[in-house]
Amino acid sequence: MLKGSCLCGEVAYTVAGPVESASHCFCTMCQKQHGAGAGTYANVARADLRIERGEDNITEFASSEQGRRAFCRRCGSTLFWRSEETPDRIAVTLGTLDTPFTDPVGIELHTDTRPSWLPHGPAA
Repeated sequence: MLKGSCLCGEVAYTVAGPVESASHCFCTMCQKQHGAGAGTYANVARADLRIERGEDNITEFASSEQGRRAFCRRCGSTLFWRSEETPDRIAVTLGTLDTPFTDPVGIELHTDTRPSWLPHGPAA
């Protein structure tokens, strides 16, 4: 089981089921929302996600016709990403996890907009 929360602690969630895949998304929308080179997500079944507290502190932004980005309205922590095209799936931001995530992050999306300032491969 994965457990996560936002920066201020108002929102807490659990994921009971397995992670289908984990990815780094280098699209410019993820970069802007995360304030980082990528957004990193674990894709899970929507039915396995439970909001334990603070559901009324979660708000969504429609970043595209299909994409919805959920965040804490108090502290701004990015919590989830979902697509209207796949309502049974949701992506949890790995940076909000309170439990260790040990699966590999094996997918890189939108590498054409990967920032040149990000390191490539292991440091020497």
